[in-house]
Amino acid sequence: MLEMRPDCERCGKDLPADAPGAHICSFECTFCEDCTKGPLAGTCPNCGGELQRRPIRATALLKRFPASTERKYKANA
Repeated sequence: MLEMRPDCERCGKDLPADAPGAHICSFECTFCEDCTKGPLAGTCPNCGGELQRRPIRATALLKRFPASTERKYKANA
């Protein structure tokens, strides 16, 4: 099951699991659409993998299968 990380690792934008706008690589590195289509040009800066749209988890399933709460964005890192 996907971890469904809550934020963009590059800019910190919130990325709810039940909303569109997140992109992931095969290691589940997570980035917002603006970063993916802009500076990252569809490539994960961590592994060099292709960034693809992350599927949306149905809101009704989030209680039983919650998304991760661990944020990966590190300001001034």
